[in-house]
Amino acid sequence: MTTVGFIGLGIMGLPMARNLLAAGFDVTGFNRSPARTDLLVAAGGTPADDPHQAVAGAEVVITMLPDGPDVEDVLLGPAGVLQELSPGAIVIDMSTVHPSVARRVAEEGARRGVGVLDAPVSGGEQGAVNGSLSIMVGGAQRTFEAALPVLKAMGGTVTLVGGPGAGQTVKAANQLIVAVTLGAVAEALTMLEAVGVDTHAAVEVLSGGLAGSKVLDTKAAMMRDGRFTPGFRTALHHKDMGIAMVVAREAGVVTPLGSIAAQEISSLVAQGKGDLDHSSLKFLVDRLSGRA
Repeated sequence: MTTVGFIGLGIMGLPMARNLLAAGFDVTGFNRSPARTDLLVAAGGTPADDPHQAVAGAEVVITMLPDGPDVEDVLLGPAGVLQELSPGAIVIDMSTVHPSVARRVAEEGARRGVGVLDAPVSGGEQGAVNGSLSIMVGGAQRTFEAALPVLKAMGGTVTLVGGPGAGQTVKAANQLIVAVTLGAVAEALTMLEAVGVDTHAAVEVLSGGLAGSKVLDTKAAMMRDGRFTPGFRTALHHKDMGIAMVVAREAGVVTPLGSIAAQEISSLVAQGKGDLDHSSLKFLVDRLSGRA
């Protein structure tokens, strides 16, 4: 498969599409903000004026959109592009949405002979740039194997985790873990600062022990410096935690730590910090501690 239609060239989508181009795929891309499409063209891609043009003749269609309604509108709505794909084509939705959305798309794809994978990602903007994303995939084994070359061009860890919707369920778990860990790192750094400990040295030694994590490695410096340029916007994590809480409730699972983290992120959004990186939880902890 060499022809890819890519819909959604945001912070994550654009570098992912660039990596597909670097791997030798032909990529036609569409984004609501034309400036992002221009950047794809500069990397060797083909621009599309709308989603329909992006998927014309595509063997693989990738969507990387903000939320479930966006995915359903682009793929399943009255003007949805899924109905335009030829039997045997593959749709890979790499957005983060509720698992039920993924299952609906997969069901419609099956009716039309189109393979569908839900394949949300973790690793942030830098992972997208480096092509080292962790990609958690739900769908049929045969479709997964056919799409693997495309997925491997964007990810370092690519794993089929179950049937339709399973990828989104694992992503909900991922976002819960990340949110709780971000909150813990923010609290620890604020505590260290309050007693005057060298946080550079502290983070270095913490990273080498059981407290070490990718969250600590990639977000502690941003928290320490108060530099919250978004690699992943707080508003998107707020949306993701809403999904995680619903998935947990539907499964009959209690999530006390996750619920607190979700409320903290909700508070940041309510304070107008939704466009900051989710590491801005440090700002909230500082404010609650009377240090901001």
